[in-house]
Amino acid sequence: MVNKLTKDATIDQLKAAGLDDHYVSHDKALFYQNASGVPWTAAYIQAKGDPIADLYEDIAAEEKARATYQWLIDVTDDVDLQDSLKFLREREIVHSLRFREAVEILKDDREAQKVF
Repeated sequence: MVNKLTKDATIDQLKAAGLDDHYVSHDKALFYQNASGVPWTAAYIQAKGDPIADLYEDIAAEEKARATYQWLIDVTDDVDLQDSLKFLREREIVHSLRFREAVEILKDDREAQKVF
C-alpha cells in the first residue's frame, strides 16, 4: 500500500507530506518503522515460554493492529485504500478470535485431570 501511494510521487510531494527525511535515507523503499519514525526491532516480539501467556500477548498484538487499521481507515478518503485496510482489519479480528479459542483449549487441557 505504501508503494502504491508513493511510487509516482514527486520529491516536492514527498516533502509536502513530511517524507523528505525518509526519501533521503531510503528513496521510496519500505523501511519498517512506527508512526514516530522509530525503526522496527526484534525486541518488539514478546515471548514468555508459557503458551497461554504467549497467546494473550498475540491477542493483544492483533487487537493493537486492528485498532491501527481502523485509525488509518479514519484518516484516508481513498476508497481503494480503505477497502484494503478493512480487509486487513478483519483479518486481525479473525486472528484474535482464533488465538482466544486456542487459549480456552489450553486452559481446558491444563485443568483436566490426567491419570496415568
